Amino acid sequence: MKQNGRPKFQYDASQQPPESPERVLLVGIQWPGQLRELVLEYMDELDMLAQTAGAEVVGRELVGRRDKDPALLIGKGKAAELAVIVGETRAELVIFDDDLTPAQARNLEKIFECRVMDRTGLILDIFALRARSKEAKTQVELAQLRYLLPRLTRAWTHLERQQGGIGMRGPGETQIETDRRLIRDRISKLTDELEHIDRVRETQRAGRENTFRFALAGYTNVGKSTLMNALTQAGVYEENLLFATLDSTTRMLELAANERALLTDTVGFIRKLPTALVASFRSTLAEIKDANVIMHVVDLASPAYQDQMYEVEKLLGEMGLKDRSRLLVFNKVDALEDNEPLIKARKAFPAALFISARQGVGIGDLLDRMRAIYAESTVVVEVHLKYAESERTAELYRVGNVLEKTPDETGLNLRVRMPLTEAKRMKLKIKN
Repeated sequence: MKQNGRPKFQYDASQQPPESPERVLLVGIQWPGQLRELVLEYMDELDMLAQTAGAEVVGRELVGRRDKDPALLIGKGKAAELAVIVGETRAELVIFDDDLTPAQARNLEKIFECRVMDRTGLILDIFALRARSKEAKTQVELAQLRYLLPRLTRAWTHLERQQGGIGMRGPGETQIETDRRLIRDRISKLTDELEHIDRVRETQRAGRENTFRFALAGYTNVGKSTLMNALTQAGVYEENLLFATLDSTTRMLELAANERALLTDTVGFIRKLPTALVASFRSTLAEIKDANVIMHVVDLASPAYQDQMYEVEKLLGEMGLKDRSRLLVFNKVDALEDNEPLIKARKAFPAALFISARQGVGIGDLLDRMRAIYAESTVVVEVHLKYAESERTAELYRVGNVLEKTPDETGLNLRVRMPLTEAKRMKLKIKN
């Protein structure tokens, strides 16, 4: 997480957490109207994020505030109290669960005499550690640079100690402006690269635009990749970590003989997901937008699962997917210490499914539900095509799943399952 010296403009694929973990102090803020228990859950999540980034958490402080201090966020008095704790714990980095303005971060660094980071910076750092594909690395680097640009002066605070005079006037500002120009140039280049990736992805999606699609969505670390592997044997990387996978993966899902749909695994959501990341990952998130059904996966074993559900639904709403069909899937039932959460969830969400993707519990029921959804959204058509109608035959194979093919003297008799809209467009006979 260290960013000593000049900012790096090129993503380093070998970047790893420091060998000697940084000593980190976490700071959460309880604002008016917030329940203390909820804020403590947020602090637990921040603790997990810090550990995921390779930090050693040496302390956690919860601050109560009525309003935001423009200069320090938490006010002078509380900042002075935290400075003492920083010294006692020998913290090298202070991470706030709330976003900090560049000015607030600079002012707090002066008081604490160590680096200061907010939740957004921490999440960006984790994404940088997790990025594997060229697309993910490009998306993360773009988000990091957009976040860094207004905060660039923080990397040059050592020049503030220099006095004015001949040969000493303005070197810091000159260097800052140079780096700003370099960052803007890099942002422009990365934006062009992502637009190219978008076009490639759009072409890929166009090739399967009429295939029925399910997309897995949910909070980070709820087991989406494990479920993807359980359903399709896709071999997607899975680990009990936040943001273990950043790249979307699409695989063919065999629902029945000759009946297939597509299943896509996507990057996990999280509370206060940085807007820079949402913008940079637009091509990845577009896979969710193209889905016929969104499978919202929830970690039932998490004490904060209801808040996590709210955050996911809020983000999906912001993406314009509020009314898209949902299939609610509660995962990790095997990790429950008692049955009370399961009983309550079944009562509150009677249409939901309850599974353990890792243990295979409930996977059969889930597949049955997916088959039913698929059947309700498609129709079976029967059509006779002459052998000369090769283009029309190819179109039927493209837009649907051919269930039966019987040749006769004049052509082919096809039985095809396909979307109702396509059947109407092609004016085909629908089998009752």
